[in-house]
Amino acid sequence: MKRKYITILKIIAIIISGFAMCHALIYFFDYFLNGALVDWFTMNYTFSSLTSDGQYVYDINWSAMKELFFQMLVCVTGLCIVTAKLYAARKVRASIADTGKMIYNYMNSEQGAADIFPQEYSEVSAQVVEIKANMQHTAQMLKDEAARKNDLIVYLAHDLKTPLTSIIGYLSLLDEIPDMPLEQREKYVKITREKALRLEALINEFFDITRYNLQQIVLEKETIDLNYMLIQMTDEFYPLLAAHGNTAELALEDGLTVSADSVKLARVFNNILKNAVAYSYPDTAIDVTAKKESDKIRITFSNQGKTIPPHKLTAIFEKFFRLDEARSTNTGGAGLGLAIAKEIVELHGGTISAVSENQKTTFTITLPS
Repeated sequence: MKRKYITILKIIAIIISGFAMCHALIYFFDYFLNGALVDWFTMNYTFSSLTSDGQYVYDINWSAMKELFFQMLVCVTGLCIVTAKLYAARKVRASIADTGKMIYNYMNSEQGAADIFPQEYSEVSAQVVEIKANMQHTAQMLKDEAARKNDLIVYLAHDLKTPLTSIIGYLSLLDEIPDMPLEQREKYVKITREKALRLEALINEFFDITRYNLQQIVLEKETIDLNYMLIQMTDEFYPLLAAHGNTAELALEDGLTVSADSVKLARVFNNILKNAVAYSYPDTAIDVTAKKESDKIRITFSNQGKTIPPHKLTAIFEKFFRLDEARSTNTGGAGLGLAIAKEIVELHGGTISAVSENQKTTFTITLPS
């Protein structure tokens, strides 16, 4: 409101200044130039005629006056336009500067938008509030991601010691006791192999963590027989499924094809299926379905297992997020599998989502057909 009054006072001041300037010019020409303005006007815009009684009568030359008025109108209009543009440009610069200062103050303080932005800046303040909220949300996500990554590296570094210590210990025993009974030797060799495999898995997790931030996923698309890919993948998973007592039940619509990168898409299915096996109840079936819906192909992976809490379900596709806080051999991982799957699916123009309720979790992938 205060700004509004100031603007009105400025306009009034400009009008008064204009009148004062005009009178000053008339006074200057008439007084200091000894009537030069009147003489010039009389000479150019009046004419005289002789009356019957022998006197001269002066009358205005309206044709010349019309031309004068037109010229004055053009000059005044041009002057007003130039003045208005200069004034508007000055106001815009001042407004931009004021807006910039207010945005800076808001972004770098804990004050509310209403405390910094006047009422006339309500639209700007609403957008800035949204931008700041998004920035804070993104910063918090990056902070949480970095914390999860750091925690994971600490856990991995600690976990590496356990299998490595066991391997060295059992190999030392085998080396120190060459005549060890065969049955005991086989037992120690088996344990050493298991520990070595666990060590390999942990090292692979380290590689996953470093490679994820360094690699750029580039797609090499081709036409893929989706049915064949899913059948082949479930066959390859048979040893892992059997070890956990699971089976894979497929329900695939005939003739499904998709334009995609076969290697990258196989990695998506691999990550999801591995996740389904890791978190499913023993001796249960994992259902895999695929069918065409309109201009999309819908693929689902469903497993029976502990229901995922809603707050964890919303974060399941975030980098370095792990469902289980305790790191076990079966479910241990860098927390990158589903994050990578999401990135690959979205690069294909598709979507990926998860639903978990009533001890059943379903991952759904849609791809352009």
